[in-house]
Order: sequence, then C-alpha cells, then structure tokens
Amino acid sequence: MNNSASSDAAEPSWGAEEPPTTALRPSTGGASTSAGEAARSAAAEVVLDGERAVAVVDLAPSGPVLRWANAAFQRITGYTARQGRARGELISPGYRSVVLAEIAEHAVDGASFPLTVPLLRADGHEIILDAVVTPREVDGVIRRFVFVQSGPPEPVRTDVQELVHGSRRTMEALARVSDVIHEGEDADALTVISRVLSQLVYAWCGFFAEDSVLRPITGLDSAMSAHVRRPRRGITYSDEEDPVGQLLVTAPMRRVRLDLDAVYLPGSASQQLADLINAATERGPDLRREAVVVPLQGRGSVLGLMAVIEPGERLAAQESDLLLESTARRVGLAMDHARLVEGEHLLAETLQRAMLPDLDHIDSLDVWTYYSPNAEHAQVGGDWYDVVHLGEEVIGAVVGDVVGHDVEAAAAMGQLRSVLRTFASELHDPGTVLSRLDGMVESMRIRRPASLVYATLQPSSDTPGNWTLCYSSAGHLPGLVVSAGELIEMSGARGRLMGFGDGPRSTAELPLEPGDVLVLYTDGLVERRNRPVHDGVARLGETLLAAAGESDAAGVGEQVLRQFADPPEDDIAVVVIRVPSPEAGLGRRGRYRRWRLAPATDSVRRARKLVAEACTSWDRDPGAVELIASELVANAVLYGEGTVLLRLQDTGDGVRIEVEDGNPVPPTHLEPHAARVGGYGMQIVERLADWGWRPSGPGKVVWARVHGETTLRLPAES
Repeated sequence: MNNSASSDAAEPSWGAEEPPTTALRPSTGGASTSAGEAARSAAAEVVLDGERAVAVVDLAPSGPVLRWANAAFQRITGYTARQGRARGELISPGYRSVVLAEIAEHAVDGASFPLTVPLLRADGHEIILDAVVTPREVDGVIRRFVFVQSGPPEPVRTDVQELVHGSRRTMEALARVSDVIHEGEDADALTVISRVLSQLVYAWCGFFAEDSVLRPITGLDSAMSAHVRRPRRGITYSDEEDPVGQLLVTAPMRRVRLDLDAVYLPGSASQQLADLINAATERGPDLRREAVVVPLQGRGSVLGLMAVIEPGERLAAQESDLLLESTARRVGLAMDHARLVEGEHLLAETLQRAMLPDLDHIDSLDVWTYYSPNAEHAQVGGDWYDVVHLGEEVIGAVVGDVVGHDVEAAAAMGQLRSVLRTFASELHDPGTVLSRLDGMVESMRIRRPASLVYATLQPSSDTPGNWTLCYSSAGHLPGLVVSAGELIEMSGARGRLMGFGDGPRSTAELPLEPGDVLVLYTDGLVERRNRPVHDGVARLGETLLAAAGESDAAGVGEQVLRQFADPPEDDIAVVVIRVPSPEAGLGRRGRYRRWRLAPATDSVRRARKLVAEACTSWDRDPGAVELIASELVANAVLYGEGTVLLRLQDTGDGVRIEVEDGNPVPPTHLEPHAARVGGYGMQIVERLADWGWRPSGPGKVVWARVHGETTLRLPAES
C-alpha cells in the first residue's frame, strides 16, 4: 500500500466543528483496551485500510462536497481525498442531476439505500460503482452521506457512454419533468410532462389511473378518487393474460411491453389501456405499435400507470430505463404527496367545521360572524369566536387566538372555548371569568400561547333601547366600537396572555346606544407582512366609520371584508354586533335561522320549505326570499362540495340569505341561451336582490339581501 496515499486519504479534512478523521485510527492502549474498544478499533481499521471504498459527502448549496475518503477510494478513482475535493466534480458528466435526485428521493426517512454512481476517474476513464448510502444528520438536517462500496467497479459500456455524452435530451427531459413536479400547482401537470417527453424523447406519452375502469389523468391530484380501490368485478388474470392488470396490484417497479395490435381478454386492464392508447394516437409508418408501461408507485400502493411509445429507432436500454423509471418514480411520489395533503385538508376541514359554533338565536341584537383559516396551511388553526345566551337578557361574545395552524392549536382552542362557556354561564363578570380561566389553563397544560377578548352585553336598566358593554382582554388586540359617529377603542381592562395572569383581572364598561356597532377580531384581519398591526387597526377603524350607515351587522361585516380583501397571512375571526335602532323595528331585528343541508337535490325542496316557514313566522312575504334561497342552494348542491349551510336573517329592513359550501370557486354569471340548460338562476337573484360572495374557510359564502317588502309578482293567467 502506498504510505503517502494512505496518510493523505486519512488526513483531517473536516471543518473546525467536525471530528478529525484520525479519530478513526485504532487505539494503542495495550492491555487496558476493553473488548468493546478493541472491536471498534477493528472496525475502524477495516474502514480505513479495507478493500471497499468508503467516502463521506456533504450536500452543500453549491453541490456535493467530498469530505473524506479511504485508501480504497484512491485506488478505484485515482484521486486522494484532497485531489478529489480540489477537482470538485467526480460524477460523470451529465449524471450529476440524476444522482442528486436519486439521493433526495431516498433520503427522506434516513434509512440506508443502494445507489449506482457513474464516476470519472483521474485518468479520464469512466466507471460505474455500486454503493450503499447511509444518510446522517448535521445540525438536525440530513445533509451528510456515507458511501460504502457494495460491488466491484465496472467500466462504462459503449451504450452507457453514448447515453452520458450523447443524450443531453434525456437529461433535459428529466430536469424539466422535475421542474413541473416541483411547481406542483398546475392542474395539468401530467399533460405538461407528457408534452415535454413527447417533444424531447418519446413518440408519445400518457398517464392513466384506475377508477373501476382505466381513464386518462392530467393532474397530480387526478387520481384521488381512483386511489380508493374498487373491486375489479371478480376478474383475476395471470401475468400472460393481463400484464397491465398485474402492474396495478404489484408494488415492485417493472416494465411491461404492450402490443397495441394484440387482442387481450375483454374488460382486462391490458385491453382497456391498448384501446385508450390507440384512440389517443394516430397510426403511421413511423409509429411503433408497442407501448412500454410502468407503474406510478406511492407509499405501498400503485396510484396509476405511465405509458410511452418509443421512437422508430429503439432507445438505448440504459437510456430508456433511466428516463422512464425516474419519471415514473417522481410522478408517483408527487401524486402520493398530493393525496396525503388532500387527506390532511379534508380532515382539517372536517375538524374546523366541527369546531365552529352553532350560534344561539339572538333575537335582541344584530349579530354577524366570520371565520377563515389561512389557505396556505391545512385549513385549521387556533382562531375562534363564540356568541352565546348567558341568561334571559345577557349575551356573551368572545374572540380568541391560539398560536399555531395545526391540530394541536385547534384542540387547545376547543378546550378554551368549552371551559370559557362553562364559566361564563355561571359568572357574568368578564374579569372574573378570565381570572378563573387562567387557573384552568395552567392545570390543562395548554402549551400554546393564547389571547382573547371576552365581552358581555345586557340591556341598560336606565334607558330603554340602550345596552351596557362589559369586557376584559387577555393580551388581545382591542375591540372597536362605533358610537354616534365616533370610534372608541376598547383599551381598558388589558391583561397578559391566558395562563400568565399575575392576579385578578379587571373589567371595563362602555354604554351602547341604538345604531352602535361592536367589532371583535383577530390579528389575521389587520396584519400583513407589508402592513404593521397598528396600521391595520387604524384602517379597520376608518372602515367601520365609513360603514356606520349600513342597516345591519352583515352589511358592516361585508364592508370590512371588502376593505381587507388582500390574501390573509393568518387565520381570521370576526364578530360584528349592532344594537338595533327602534325605528328599524326592534321586534324584527336580529331574528336568525341556520340549517345544515345534505349535498343532495332533495335539499333544494327542503330549503324552500324551511325558508317559507321562517318568513311566515316573521310576518315576511316568503315569495322572493324562498325563490332566491332555492336558487342558491341548488347551485351549492350542483357545483359545490360537502355540506351546505343555509342561513337566514331578518335585518329589520329586509331579509339576508347566506349559502355556504366547500367549493372555493366563485359563482359564474352565465347568459341564458336556448341551447343551454341553466343560466337563469343568478339572473333571477340579481333582479330580486343585491348579492355577492366571499371566501370562507376552504369554500365560499354566497349572500343575497332582499330589501323591504319585496315580493315575487307572477303574471296573471290569461
């Protein structure tokens, strides 16, 4: 063994914070060396001077950096560790992005994995080295990889040399496929990938998923419903009879060559796929009549198929295998990730909707509420609100914020809301309620910081029509009150975050008159990266002063949402309470109904019945309101997603209808046409009411306001 090479291979090459490689050298402690130390020394000697090449590589922003290598690595590559670092790039030209992509794919869980690495020796010859790669964390991040040779080095064959030096198109195709997948937002991502591969390498490319039958798919999330495996109608075929069907039920990555002119068993996946490919391609003298099919693998399951038709001259086997399997593996993992994200969103949406309170019917006050989670997160968070009857004449309202956008934050929010409701029903004084809540937060071991503002409203004993507002705040943004054209900040009774109170909390008091508006909110409404909180609060105050002329709380809320329409960066919760004016009809103001409807056509008929009954009980003409509600519910059933929420409110000067569903796509205004079914619904709504829409959580709310005693007047029969 070359001593100079050996010492160079083992020289320290780590940064100052890293252990020197000489620590691997066997200890010479003699008889005092324990059996364990002796075993470790033997292992270190094998690593340093053994026949298998060992190298340690760090993934830095500039690329892979060779940190250390043993003597066997020098014998195989011709480089010492220092020379290898000086050269910088040991991977064969054209293969770097592919090798790095393979490492990134397999290193997610920290487990060892096999890897074939094309290397460029110091003498200019290229070799292929099989290795087992073990990821290691540095400062909590996986970015160090230990390569241990697992097989003898082999010279690169002629076909591989042609791939490395001559097939830049393959490398470009793989890079562009990775770009499309990383963007991840395109609903037609698979269509784009098919087009890229067809332009650069293949004669044709397509993607498919099974949903009882095979069907083409265009996006990474297209296989959501297809992944719910349905029985294949009791059909079981052998590999020879249905090779494509076997790809759908077996996990190993393998290829099937499908003869597009052959006849397969009727109903088999092979026959279905052949029919789909034949329908998508045109026969021609230059188009091969054979497709190569590979599975799109997720974690433990097959999500679909990728099929390609190779060009007239068959690609080199190494080139075809590399591109086809690498693309299929990337697409499969991206589809699996999209499926997991969708599952998280559905779970979070269900949790969020379950957490939102069913508001008590508040007949004596005009109440409007709004909640929207941050769309960048999993549709669930720690912002919350509640409005409850606490007694015959006492109303409680709260808005709070638990830090975080995850299930733990939502769970903490649910605990706080439940405990606060319990205390509030027994103790009407807000300061006393929050003091009691402080002690419970500590005993419940809620680890997330939480802020809230809690208020009670009760009729004034001195002046009929007036109300008394009492409140206490725990580290929350101040509520705002608009009274007689002036803006009042609820700056009294301020305290620390929940669980950090250092003594009894205080209560502040404000008188409210008819027409006054109270607004409680979370910071997600007013804060943006380019707008400090205090600027947002000032803007909110200006908006409320401008909206003081609105006849109901919902109108004020809509004005606020219009002024803060820029995409939120945090969850939003808002409560608007308006003291009714006597001239608007105290008996009518604030009457409210709310129903949950199934996403089924029968819900349209039920909605008409419920709305008609409510309007009749309120002495309102149900005609226009009933028709508008049925149109909005019908649209939600036909084009929305999930449970439909129908809300009806008597605003004193009219009726407000709100219909909420889980589809965020806004309603589309279609011009009626004789050859088209539909298009008249929103025309009717527009003629009878003011209407609009707003985002709400994962979906939207479409609202309509019928003014005065609007009725539907049908033409008299002749």
